[in-house]
Amino acid sequence: MTGPLLLGMRHHGPGSARAVRAALEAARPRAVLVEGPPEGDALLDLAADEAMRPPVALLAHVVDDPARSAFWPMAEFSPEWVALRWGLEHGAQVRFIDLPASHSLAVESVEEGGGPRVDPLGSLAEAAGYDDPERWWEDVVEHRDAAADPRAPFAALGEAMAVLRETYGDGGHAVDLVREAYMRTQMRSAVREFGDQVAVVCGAWHVPALAGKFTVAADRALLKGLPKVKAELTWVPWTHRRLARRSGYGAGIDSPGWYGHLFSAPDRPVERWMTKVAGLLRAEDRQVSSAHVIEAVRLAGTLAAMRGRPLPGLAETTDAVRAVMCEGSDVPLGLIRERLIVGEVLGEVPDAAPAVPLQRDLVRTQRSLRLKPEALERELELDLRKETDAGRSRLLHRLRLLGIGWGEPAQSRSTGTFRESWRLRWEPELSVRVAEAGVWGTTVSGAATAKAESDAVGATDLGAITSLAELCLLAELPDALPVVMRALADRAALDTDVAHLAQALPALARTLRYGDVRGTTTAGLGEVAAGLAERICVGLPPACAGLDGDGAAEMRTHLDAVHAAMGLLPDPDRLRERWCGVLGRLASRDTVPGLLRGRAVRLLLDDGRIAGEDAARHMGLALSPGTPPADAAAWIEGFVGGGGMLLVHDERLLGLVDGWLTSVAPDAFTDVLPLLRRTFAAYEAGVRRTLGELVRRGPGVRTGPGDAGVPGFGAGLDAARADAVLPLVALLLGRHGSRDLYRSDSFA
Repeated sequence: MTGPLLLGMRHHGPGSARAVRAALEAARPRAVLVEGPPEGDALLDLAADEAMRPPVALLAHVVDDPARSAFWPMAEFSPEWVALRWGLEHGAQVRFIDLPASHSLAVESVEEGGGPRVDPLGSLAEAAGYDDPERWWEDVVEHRDAAADPRAPFAALGEAMAVLRETYGDGGHAVDLVREAYMRTQMRSAVREFGDQVAVVCGAWHVPALAGKFTVAADRALLKGLPKVKAELTWVPWTHRRLARRSGYGAGIDSPGWYGHLFSAPDRPVERWMTKVAGLLRAEDRQVSSAHVIEAVRLAGTLAAMRGRPLPGLAETTDAVRAVMCEGSDVPLGLIRERLIVGEVLGEVPDAAPAVPLQRDLVRTQRSLRLKPEALERELELDLRKETDAGRSRLLHRLRLLGIGWGEPAQSRSTGTFRESWRLRWEPELSVRVAEAGVWGTTVSGAATAKAESDAVGATDLGAITSLAELCLLAELPDALPVVMRALADRAALDTDVAHLAQALPALARTLRYGDVRGTTTAGLGEVAAGLAERICVGLPPACAGLDGDGAAEMRTHLDAVHAAMGLLPDPDRLRERWCGVLGRLASRDTVPGLLRGRAVRLLLDDGRIAGEDAARHMGLALSPGTPPADAAAWIEGFVGGGGMLLVHDERLLGLVDGWLTSVAPDAFTDVLPLLRRTFAAYEAGVRRTLGELVRRGPGVRTGPGDAGVPGFGAGLDAARADAVLPLVALLLGRHGSRDLYRSDSFA
């Protein structure tokens, strides 16, 4: 070596990584300097640990403000990672030389340069006549044989970057000037210690700045007075998905899974890739044979030759897969992109990596519950009657309370309260959330308890406190419940808004139910809920008077929720009777909007508190000629909204609706039509079809057995069609052969 060896490449790429390794093997430097925060030097030994499996990232965060953080990701095919491992394996001195995290995290905003923001690879690709920077990079670097001359690609890239820096200066990234000044100071220090036996692995954009002539005084002037904070660093797992450019990572790539395959494949990468694709499609029950694989490989090679490319790249293999294995469809390609081209690989870090106490407790709990973090989103079904599943539920709810969104509740396939469904996906950024939550405690349980108590004391909204109480029951935080309950009782006593009370009651009812299911104490919660129910019964009728359309729609939502909650509260019979009296008053008051009056009648009918004749009487009054059409349409929306089977089975009600609708004046019909369309459009297709068939037949008088001529829709009983089912019914009843059963009137 005749001076510091500058190995400038992009941050992720299999060809770049192989070229760096070949150059280091040829030069055998005594020191390897890598672009990264110098505070990470203390963690370098962990990179040689067998338990360290990329992709991983150096995470730096401010001690007093963990939300201010930064990541330095590395994959198996990253030149920086290859350089670290090579130096550690060959006894070289390995150091990070980028601007310290204590400075970079303190600089919240830097004045940008006057020039345009430049994409170096995009500019070079455009100059070479390529419209895709990724394709240009594959052709000139990734597909190049590094064994021929290890230093050649670095010299060529350095020369190209020098031209770009002469043209664009800092490229619109003024902070790079400060970073490069610090890199030069670190490089000078290494040269004084190791002579020329120094290799520097960095982004190609920085090579001209490191190779140029800059004075020590000028660099010190750039670094003077930089703000500084106290920062901590550790290794955290990373994912291929987070390496992708679309994830927002600045130095991201489009296809980390594809690059990982190219780096790890010992030979015949295209053949091995097509085999992976075929395996994935077969797992999804698609018919893919070995002949498909052979033909796809041939087509990829042919496309590369036609396009003048040295080897088939991602574009050629993708086109071949689409044509041969996917039959021209892009739908399976979406799955291939997610699972293979991008990939869902999650790295691992050793237990010895520094971590806050909360992180260590979380890892211990995850292992004890056999709940391993995974990058691929998956569904988790829990049976709360099982000890392990109950523990998993507690952990996930506690993490949600702490703002660590590892799992999100999903709609369960079961309607029982003993079942829970979750969608789990571990994101690298959750490590920052864990560090932030560390201020609340050293264990997940203790931190969640402290956070719940703090939220309860600071909450001013009744709905927020009731939701917090529900979450405390789900997370089983008995120490936090007394504080939450006191805050809930105090807030409930002071809140006079009926809408707030109605919004809070369902959450309390669910909390009582969860307490029964999970075996946790809900002492005092029932009294608070019963008190809220009493106040709702008193205040709801006057609160419903004189509401406009939007207010009535919002109150209808509260009406449904309170109706469902009443049966879950203590002494449900008494409260239910009281609540039905409130609904009766709402149904008969003219000052209440038609939407709420209709809804009250429907709830009473569904609950069996009034008969069908009474419901028809209410409807007849609401649809009388003296009622404004808009108010009548709102009454219909409240009564039949959410389900039309009632009209299918009660033809008298359908006849009333039909009679009213045909009597609406033409000028008013256009006003009520949008409301009616909104109501009936919410029905299932089968219900709408049945209603349309009934209306098409028109009103008639049924003359079947036991029918005293009740007016309705549709023809009378079709005896021939009814008799057709009788043999099967007789067989089911064990009376096969009895001729008396073969007549429809025998069942009448």
